[in-house]
Amino acid sequence: MNDFDAGVAALAEAAGIDVHWRDANDQPQVVALPTLQAVLAAFGLPCGDPYELEASFARLQQTRAAHALPVLAVSDAGGRLAVPGSGAARRWRIEDEQGAVVGEGRLEAGEHQLPMPARPGYYRLLLDEESCQLALAPPRAFGVADIAGRRRPWGMATQLASLRRPNDGGLGDFTALEMAARAAAAQGADAITISPIHALFAAEPERYSPYAPSSRLFLNPLYVDPATICGVDTLRRLADAHNLRQELAELEWLELIDWPRAAHARMTLLRELFQGFSIDSAHNREFQAFRDAHGEPLERHARFEALHGYFRAHHGTSGWQAWPAAYHDPASPAVAEFARQHVTDVTFHAFLQWLATRALAATQRATREAGMGIGLITDLAVGSDAGGSQAWSHQDEMLRGLSIGAPPDLLNRNGQDWGLTTFSPLGLERSGFAGYLAMLRAALAHAGGVRIDHVLGLKRLWLVPHGAGATEGAYVRYPLDSLLRLLALESHRARAIVVGEDLGTVPADFRERIAEAGVLGIRVLWFERAQDRGFIAPQYWSPAAMATTSTHDVPTVAGWWSGRDIEWRARAGLAEPGVDETAERAVDRGRLWRALCASGAAAVAVEAPDEHRPPPPEDGATVAIAAVAHVARTPAPLVVIPAEDLLAVPEQPNLPGPTDAVHPNWRRRLPESAAKLLDGSVAQACCRALEEARRPA
Repeated sequence: MNDFDAGVAALAEAAGIDVHWRDANDQPQVVALPTLQAVLAAFGLPCGDPYELEASFARLQQTRAAHALPVLAVSDAGGRLAVPGSGAARRWRIEDEQGAVVGEGRLEAGEHQLPMPARPGYYRLLLDEESCQLALAPPRAFGVADIAGRRRPWGMATQLASLRRPNDGGLGDFTALEMAARAAAAQGADAITISPIHALFAAEPERYSPYAPSSRLFLNPLYVDPATICGVDTLRRLADAHNLRQELAELEWLELIDWPRAAHARMTLLRELFQGFSIDSAHNREFQAFRDAHGEPLERHARFEALHGYFRAHHGTSGWQAWPAAYHDPASPAVAEFARQHVTDVTFHAFLQWLATRALAATQRATREAGMGIGLITDLAVGSDAGGSQAWSHQDEMLRGLSIGAPPDLLNRNGQDWGLTTFSPLGLERSGFAGYLAMLRAALAHAGGVRIDHVLGLKRLWLVPHGAGATEGAYVRYPLDSLLRLLALESHRARAIVVGEDLGTVPADFRERIAEAGVLGIRVLWFERAQDRGFIAPQYWSPAAMATTSTHDVPTVAGWWSGRDIEWRARAGLAEPGVDETAERAVDRGRLWRALCASGAAAVAVEAPDEHRPPPPEDGATVAIAAVAHVARTPAPLVVIPAEDLLAVPEQPNLPGPTDAVHPNWRRRLPESAAKLLDGSVAQACCRALEEARRPA
């Protein structure tokens, strides 16, 4: 390595880029020089030649040399906070959120540590003429053990769009979710986890992946049931006025969701309701109060939706980067003038957010009324679309020129580029973690918990320069301690549990670190293997992680048992060259069945004397019941089973990698109505196994 290459590597490490890392097989890897240069350039630190390298080093050092207080200082409640040095004595004072003084004193010359209040919360620190906000965290996040009455709860996971109900128009909604939650609660469930319900793109309903949202700060209004606003009879009249009744009926009976058609029909009805909305003055006042409370962030999102719809219709553009330059800045005069001229459309999109928020809040209330101890567990996507509302509205906080992804691992041997952006590490510090806090509060506002997709991103993210391959990325470090402290503080304020999806290439000690912070990891049946590839007995599963049979990205139990996932992977070109996956699966089926028999779970599904091991069944339903019973016996504080496994459905919701032309990702509907989802014999057997295994000792 020459001096220039070494200098680039040193700049990368100083900027938070891991030049050296270990892959999923624990093999050492080194990031290539072009990748380092591309990532650094995206950070505003170009280093194409020695002169640029020297200037970028100086720029970074100047930034780090600042002596001012941060916008937000994050620390432990009852601990001590290090403050920037000074050569003179200083007076300090700490005020709580109501402005009451909770501590004050004198910091002598050379002293740099301040005692913090013992009570977690947000405060204001005044240090001579300077001031900043304080976030003082509890020792750990709010957890399952903090919920009175139930110490070993279980829940059901579902893709909200996949739920069915009569007259749903071909798309699941909050009404169907409430029905499913009540059905699960009646069987003893304490939680129902849902796929992300973030705002997508109203003008592009063909972009429907819940994990590629326009904004993680707002909701997808397509999940609003219009009948809850106007009643069934009025809704029918509106549908007839637009010749939609036959269309809605056809959509309802489709096996797969037709997102563009279903979205068009539902949005037509919602717009009709909006046009007659002013008649109800009480609701109008409630809407205006909602709009005032959510302020500029809501206004920017509503303006984005109106702009996106306009430019999509008139110019065929998608992301905001393709709009005329005058509209790139959300605070520009051109955007303000557009909002004035299109005030009705902007108001409509704010109205949709009000409806969605009301519906989500009502659904969470219904879960508690039904007896659930936790209720809804929302899902927080790892990032948002670079051309979407959040990236446009909060540009100073977000990454540019880089996409989130993953290096080759057990889930995808080709690596992944998800085409998403997220917060810049430097942007987080500059904003005082404003966007991160807003995102957490949005996810926890009407829920009993949150699942954080790819929670590894709190420590580091695999970032791929635009135009590069998924394997040509680099890990960038994030302020894990501060992010975990803020997460713990917000979870207690919302009294909501936190689950982190920690699958993939996991850094050393990461799982131990999040466990200390009270964040549950996730353990999946398919990955809980011993060195001989046998399946681990339930008693050896982690007591610090949520346990499950499968996730939306991996095969269902019935699909795995039948080899359905192997068929799909072959069609999608994802099969590993030179490997006979069918033969390997036959061996694995034997391993799984032996493990289910050894744990006693197989006897739950197949009646057999204790001294005899039942033979492996041909049907996936029997294995699904046994797998549920197996996972239910783990020491996990929370067990969550996907609806697909409770029903022994062979098809998985999502196959990472291929397009809809190959596999119908996020389009599959469940076979039963939400209200009767768990009435079948397989689901009943699974629920009994869960109740028996999770019952307090």
